[in-house]
Amino acid sequence: MITEEKIKRINELARKAKSAGLSEEEKLEQGLLRREYVDSFKENLRSQLENIEFVDAETESASASESGATTKKELS
Repeated sequence: MITEEKIKRINELARKAKSAGLSEEEKLEQGLLRREYVDSFKENLRSQLENIEFVDAETESASASESGATTKKELS
């Protein structure tokens, strides 16, 4: 999980990269933090999408998946 502190550090490194440049160690740290941020974002998005319910306007019935929807296995 990405914390507020890590996001602040990502932004600090981005500002420093634009102004003065980063050392090799800082570039590595930036890459790791960005990867963690992207992975966390994808995980949260996937979780939200999996919890979507489709509601039929006529019958008011809900279904977890719509016809033509794909599963994780089909996407792989």
